[in-house]
Amino acid sequence: MDLTVLSYVIYLFISIVLTVWVARTLSRAGRVFLAQVFPGSEHLAEAVNHLLVVGFYLVNLGFVSLYLKSGATTETARQVFEGLSVKEGVVLLVLGGMHLGNVFVLNKLRSNSRRDFAVIPPIPPTGFLPEVEA
Repeated sequence: MDLTVLSYVIYLFISIVLTVWVARTLSRAGRVFLAQVFPGSEHLAEAVNHLLVVGFYLVNLGFVSLYLKSGATTETARQVFEGLSVKEGVVLLVLGGMHLGNVFVLNKLRSNSRRDFAVIPPIPPTGFLPEVEA
């Protein structure tokens, strides 16, 4: 097997494992946020959570696939590891960015739902304005 093909296999394996691990972590932690966003509607919270996870998979695995090809030649083990470190570093940065983006969106949803349920009653009138004749 060519070293370039070996580096592709290693890259795909590590990237897919990392993507699945981050997606599962986001899914578990995201349920708590979404339960607060949709109180009393666990089915809706679970559906939104599932859609977020599917979107996360699609974006990250699409990026991993597009980033697979390398223009550099890999003739030695050192070049394999150097190429893999750059590729995996970029994948980790993208996963981290996606993770922070998901946390931001979930927190924004939670903040909006708290604001919607915290309705302040109107202030009662203290007097009446005199009628103005036209």
